[in-house]
Amino acid sequence: MLDILVILLVILALVNSNASMAKRFGLPKKYELHLHYLLAYHIFFSFFFTWYILNFGGDSQGYWKFGMEQVLIKGEKTWFSYFGEGTTFILWLCYIPSQLMGLSYLTGNILFGALGFIGIRYIFVMTAELFPTNHEVLGIPLFPTVFYFLNLHFWSAGVGKDVICFWGIAWFLFAIQEYKSRWWQAAIALFFVYLARPHMGQALISGAGMAILLGSEVKIAYKIVLSGLAITAAFLLLPSTLEALKLEELSFEALETMSGVRSQGLNTSNVGSGFDISSYPWPLKLFTYMFRPLFVDAHNFVAFFSSFENLLYLWLSLFIYRNWTPEAIRDMPLFIKAGMITFVPVTLAFMNALSNLGIIMRMKNMTMIYFLLFCFFLIAYNKKLRIQKVKEKIRFYQERERIRKRKLASRE
Repeated sequence: MLDILVILLVILALVNSNASMAKRFGLPKKYELHLHYLLAYHIFFSFFFTWYILNFGGDSQGYWKFGMEQVLIKGEKTWFSYFGEGTTFILWLCYIPSQLMGLSYLTGNILFGALGFIGIRYIFVMTAELFPTNHEVLGIPLFPTVFYFLNLHFWSAGVGKDVICFWGIAWFLFAIQEYKSRWWQAAIALFFVYLARPHMGQALISGAGMAILLGSEVKIAYKIVLSGLAITAAFLLLPSTLEALKLEELSFEALETMSGVRSQGLNTSNVGSGFDISSYPWPLKLFTYMFRPLFVDAHNFVAFFSSFENLLYLWLSLFIYRNWTPEAIRDMPLFIKAGMITFVPVTLAFMNALSNLGIIMRMKNMTMIYFLLFCFFLIAYNKKLRIQKVKEKIRFYQERERIRKRKLASRE
């Protein structure tokens, strides 16, 4: 009974906040309806995620049922005895609803899934508000279609680090977009991302600092203060990041070694989606991380549907060179700049270490949406410029025609 009550309260809160967010940002009614559709769609994926993990296994169930054997807690096991980075932080988040309230694993997935949906909503609202125009592929508008992508919802619909990182990154970028009034939200979001995955928190704060320095929309006084705070925070977090990751230095080589060791069990021929990445050249490693699985790689129905998404990523990436201009980068929303600067080092680190398509799909879900929106914005920005040029030409010829008619009338 308690599970049903909690689920209903969560859904009701999300429905009401959808309406208030749409009103606050002046979204048209059709986009408010899409937020409700996305909520129903996301809740479905929390049920599907539960079924998938129960049948095929995964760390998620171990987090909720406290069956993570690799976590050793000395002394009496209390709520705060689990507080720390990585796995222990997820156990700390799960302790009250799982151990004290006794909620089911399904309810846990819906609770975590609610955070994932809030992350999706942050990105949705910023895209609706800040993008200059839409773009169609095969007659289908990119917005809001890309927000229905399977991987975006599947990996953000259940208990785990992936949800916390995805939600925290989206919240952080939402906050820095309006840094004057939401700076405190950015601090809280960074807290969650850092404790879930310290290296992601390090990449996020560093990426935000660089985006602020490079951004034209930030006044010079704010730029100095905010970038200084970001650099200071990154420097202060570095020792604890290295300690949490058990590394002597923070470098691509060290991250590659760490990721390779931790995913060793997945990088074997016994795993259906595993492959030997050691013989791949650098461009093929990058292509594999960003655009696979494609249809020839699909080993299950999740990978098959992911192939459609990856094909779109590949297609949109081909337009970067043609649509890239200094003006487009200059006018790009701050959240995309920061998201892309975070995306680059994370991609360079993971593409050299992950040799399993399943874990690649999961890990890149945290930041891949910002690459997609980067491509989308470049296309939309230049489309807007072309539309403006056409309108200017029309006005020019209309004005010339009016002048011609006035001259004819005056002669008569």
